[in-house]
Amino acid sequence: MEQRITTSLARALFCARQRVPGDRHAEGFDVTLATHLSNETGYQAGYVMLKQLTIQNYVLVDTLDIQFQTGLTTITGESGAGKSILLGALGLLLGDRARADVVRPGASKANISAEFDINNSTTLQQLLRDDELLAEEADHCLIRRVVSSEGRSRAFVNGTPVTLQQLQSIAQHLVEVYGQNEHQQLADPRTQLTLLDEFAGQAKAAREVADLYRQWQGTCRQIDAAQANLSAQRDRQELLVYQLQEFDELGLTDGEFVTITGEQKRLGQAGELLQVVGSALQCLQELDAPRQAVTQINSIDDNHPDLATAQSTLTSALALFDDAVRDLRHYEEQIVVDPAALSDIEARLNIILDLARKHRTKPEALPAYNQTLQDELDSLQASGSDLDALTERVGDEELAFRTSAKKLSAARRKHAKKFATAISSCMQSLGISEGELTVGFTDAETERGLETAEYLVQTNAKFKAGPLNKVASGGEHTRIALSIQIVTAQTSELPCLVLDEADVGVGGTTADTVGRILRDLAKHTQIICVTHAPQVAALGHNHLRVSKSADSTNIEQLDTELRIEELARMLAGSDVTAKSRDYASTLLEEATAVAAAPAARKRA
Repeated sequence: MEQRITTSLARALFCARQRVPGDRHAEGFDVTLATHLSNETGYQAGYVMLKQLTIQNYVLVDTLDIQFQTGLTTITGESGAGKSILLGALGLLLGDRARADVVRPGASKANISAEFDINNSTTLQQLLRDDELLAEEADHCLIRRVVSSEGRSRAFVNGTPVTLQQLQSIAQHLVEVYGQNEHQQLADPRTQLTLLDEFAGQAKAAREVADLYRQWQGTCRQIDAAQANLSAQRDRQELLVYQLQEFDELGLTDGEFVTITGEQKRLGQAGELLQVVGSALQCLQELDAPRQAVTQINSIDDNHPDLATAQSTLTSALALFDDAVRDLRHYEEQIVVDPAALSDIEARLNIILDLARKHRTKPEALPAYNQTLQDELDSLQASGSDLDALTERVGDEELAFRTSAKKLSAARRKHAKKFATAISSCMQSLGISEGELTVGFTDAETERGLETAEYLVQTNAKFKAGPLNKVASGGEHTRIALSIQIVTAQTSELPCLVLDEADVGVGGTTADTVGRILRDLAKHTQIICVTHAPQVAALGHNHLRVSKSADSTNIEQLDTELRIEELARMLAGSDVTAKSRDYASTLLEEATAVAAAPAARKRA
């Protein structure tokens, strides 16, 4: 397939040179691009195909269901017929800001959906599966956007609601529109660098560099975290040492708080206690009457059970009284009136209570809390840090990144000139006679390597080259983007390309060249081209016509007869003649010959 594409492109461009003898731009493009394509390693990039677009209640459209085919589809129609409606609907699917005025008057909402075949785009499939928006066995993607008459909108991917940001991220892999309202990745320096890497056969190397950079930076972050943790550990250790020193100075033991609390109470009320105990002892010592009663009862000679019980109880009671007197006297001996001792105990209690408040714990739990602090300190001192190992590893990772990045950088710079020359030649062949593209590099150490890249374009020798999206007019911008897509067609996954009047400002031979190149590029990806050039329209594999009747817009697929009539209108305007129809028929015959030539060569 690649050889057929190479041969077909070279043949088409050779025809263009034959029509303009001595055209150095066409010749340069032919040689440069054909050489590039023939030298490719055989890598065939994937692509996305728009299969169906359904529009309901959008602007002037009631209901419109458009089926798209592979290859090059051209869309034509009179000015004001509503070709912009198609682009506007696609724009909403790509994440354009929704407005209430896009809803058809009288309708409550506009509904736009598109079905894409993504079987050939592994990148997009993986992106959707990572976000759980695509089943493992699925190879189609359905995008839907609903806009209410109040201007609110909702977006869905395969039936799942998504944010506008998610929609935009996904849509950039589905469709790329070139025209007045572009949704172009090509203006993004990251995309520009990726295309260069793929052209240079360095896509795998670029991924490896990115992996090495992320690994290196990950270790750097671990080192920062380890250093911060080490600093925090040191601060914590200092605090723990200070706190444990307070506990050591206090020397508090288990149960001591309860003990000295009791002592403090006794010392605090020693005088009162002595008075109460003394009075109690005096009462207990004056139990002569009970003692005499016990003696008398015990002298009764009777074995009656009740008497025996009474004798036993009274005897036990007197014994208990005696025991109580003994214990009270022992307790009395322990009561000491000692103001100095009381002051010492109260001072210690105050220290204990202050320490408990400081550590927000109960006073009686301080010894256990002290052990907890000691265990933490021991753990910090024993754990140490893996900072040394990380520091040694990060040096190896940095070296690996820089070594691979330098090789990648050298390959980029080596292929950049060939890449730029091929695109420049294509630009010139597409009618930008003084068009030149260069790749500018800026040193910047990122996951993409040691530099960033930006495509700088010059369309007029009198002006300096500038960024792609700032130096060209609408038509030139589209043809420049087309030139880039042509050169990168075999090495990069392409979305469906939608071109809004890529032929604006050109005609004759250049328009024919544009059409032939689009037809050949369509072998790599689906192309939908809105055009006013009959030369381009005739070269489409499929032809759609936009027409307006009353207040509605329609799009229809043209058969051969209707296609000739439409081409004749494009050639002659409203005054279609037999001669213009003959020329239109000739254009279609030449387009058929363009398609048949590669097959004939293959059979030969």
